[in-house]
Parts: sequence; C-alpha cells; structure tokens
Amino acid sequence: MPESQDPDRPQDGPDRERLAEVRERIVELDHELIRLIGERRDLVLEAGRIKEALGLPVMDPAREAIVVRRAAERARELGVDEELARDVVWRIIASARSAQTGTTEWGPPPPPVDESP
Repeated sequence: MPESQDPDRPQDGPDRERLAEVRERIVELDHELIRLIGERRDLVLEAGRIKEALGLPVMDPAREAIVVRRAAERARELGVDEELARDVVWRIIASARSAQTGTTEWGPPPPPVDESP
C-alpha cells in the first residue's frame, strides 16, 4: 500500500494544522502552569517565613486540608477530575512543605495523633 494511502499515517491538511495549533497551545499552558506553580511556591514560602516571625506554627495540616477541599470543589464546578485536582494540589503542598522542612515526603499528611490521656 502506498504511504499516502496508509490509514495510520496522519494526512496533511486542516486536521494536521489543527493538531499543530493544539500542541502549541498545550506547550503554552504547560509554561503557564509551571510559572503559576513557582509563584504559588514563593508565596507559600513567604507565608511560612511570616508565620515563623509571628511565632506561629509553619505547618498547618488543617489549612492544607481546606485548600485541597476547595480545589476539589472548584474542579467539580469546572468539570475537571476532582481526584486529579486533589493529587496535584497535595503534591504542590508537599513540595512547599519539603522546602520548608527539608523533608522529601509527599502527599497528604498523616492523620493527627490523639495524644490526650
């Protein structure tokens, strides 16, 4: 079968052009996502420095849980996979936690231990 008739080979034309446009937009969005993640990380680190200066605990698992729930709610509103949103936000939070504490863990923090007698 001649190469031009191969059904598995994408043909030139409007579909090929649209594919190139879509791929270009994906690259642009990837760059924007990375920029936003970096900006968010910088703000989280600044918040940590401010909390430390105020004598407040830097880590706040309850606040982290609120942030993740809010992201999942927004994902649901936008028709985005909630689990994906939770995973991404937890990973971003874990990265900031690692930068603040020097650890390498990621994911949701373990549940609090009840130390009451």
